[in-house]
Amino acid sequence: MKVFLIRGPRYYWPFVNEYDNFLLPQSLVCLASVLKKSGINVRVIDCSPLKMGYKSLGNLLRQEEPDIVGVGDSESLYAHEAVRVLSLAKEINPSVITIAGGAHFSNLIRESLENFPIDFIVKGEGEYTLLELVKELEKTKPDFKIVKGIAFRQDKQIIETPPRGLIDNLDELPLPAYEVMPMQDYGKARFLFSPGGITIHHSRGCTNSCKFCIWWVQMAERRVENGESKLYPRWRTKSVGRTIEEIRLLYHKYKKHFMVFVDDSWNIDARWNEEFAEKLLNENMRLGWSAFMRADLILRDEKSGVFKKLVDSGLSQICVGAERADNADLINMGKNCYSGDIVKECMHILKDKYPQVFRETTFIVGIREESRESMLNQIRYAKEIKADYPAFHPMTPVPGTEAWREAKEKGWLEIEDFSKYDWMTPVMPSKYLSRDEIRDLIYLANREFVSLSWMIKGLFCPFRVKRDMYIWWLLVVLKIFFSSVTQFINPFKVKEYTNLIKPKWYET
Repeated sequence: MKVFLIRGPRYYWPFVNEYDNFLLPQSLVCLASVLKKSGINVRVIDCSPLKMGYKSLGNLLRQEEPDIVGVGDSESLYAHEAVRVLSLAKEINPSVITIAGGAHFSNLIRESLENFPIDFIVKGEGEYTLLELVKELEKTKPDFKIVKGIAFRQDKQIIETPPRGLIDNLDELPLPAYEVMPMQDYGKARFLFSPGGITIHHSRGCTNSCKFCIWWVQMAERRVENGESKLYPRWRTKSVGRTIEEIRLLYHKYKKHFMVFVDDSWNIDARWNEEFAEKLLNENMRLGWSAFMRADLILRDEKSGVFKKLVDSGLSQICVGAERADNADLINMGKNCYSGDIVKECMHILKDKYPQVFRETTFIVGIREESRESMLNQIRYAKEIKADYPAFHPMTPVPGTEAWREAKEKGWLEIEDFSKYDWMTPVMPSKYLSRDEIRDLIYLANREFVSLSWMIKGLFCPFRVKRDMYIWWLLVVLKIFFSSVTQFINPFKVKEYTNLIKPKWYET
């Protein structure tokens, strides 16, 4: 059987250029590697770096005639693009088998199977589930009920098979199939994740279970207890040796010199962190890397001396989820692993001892109890912690999260079109603020930080990676400014730039 895994054409973020959007999708190279190892004919099509629009994708499907077309998006924002790819495949060949994976479809099974041209859904971690499903499809008389971790329609009924256990030893997976991707087209931005940014991960899952987060849900341990499916947070990692092996491959063969770790929680295991830093230092590679890290664990590693080793090994950008200034809010959101004081202490240490590291924090605003005063307090707190850049995102409940279930049950959502779920557009009000008021306060928060003095200070920073980040931000600001001017909009009065941009090649 010929299998096509496709990430279709899509709109891109308004404040970046096209190249910044082209980071390699780890899910596709991991799925493809397992299929290839088992001798299955698999091809991966990532339309964005190829600038392949729907017309060209359709021509390719007609020419190649795949037996199976698979799509997968954990971001609800792009679920409609995944559906469009499957619709196109069915239009061209009604007998083609369509498979959807990723967090969005895993958590909207009935809606997806009843309303879209999807034959099967792969739930949760997908490598072995997809492999077994493809092998079953190759049989003359397949029995899909024996494949754990899938959902499908049979005799007008929706069947969900028992959940599949997580992969205990991630080292048993083959190396990601980078060779099937247009590697030369990733990481071409001059300043963002430069030079040669590429994604990588050493771990999966998280030890926490935040109510707003879909990432821990996707990699959770799934158990059926008393007839009900239960999720438990779980974190796993590859060995340090395996991770270094992947870095060597990306660095030497594909000339990628900036590793963008996409782990949900990079720094869980202190012993792993230290061994990684020491082995990476021994590689003598001129390498930069970035990661999402927990503030409390940064403090732990700083006290033991491990964090300095990580910085010496090339760590040059960190993103920390600060989320809220008020500790009660953090607890209510299920983020009880640290407090606002811990984030502040962490960021101050980074500023004073490691000025070469770009410090980014994320904040979630527009929660149910949000008021104008609490929002202004968020801005004050963001200034206190001294981040290089604080990103303010409106609460955006996505399917599968506790936040989604509560918002749906209580009727809070005013926007249910997932193509607007971009973490820039408020989709629901708070008790005290409308969506427009939340949007205006996010604009105010951004204006407080992206200022001329902030920009000048960053542009004259002595550290290259950090300086490049500020140059990138300057280009973003200028792009938005001139875009507004050419549209006869006063750039000093526009309060939102959240509409995704349609690439010129999107339909071609």
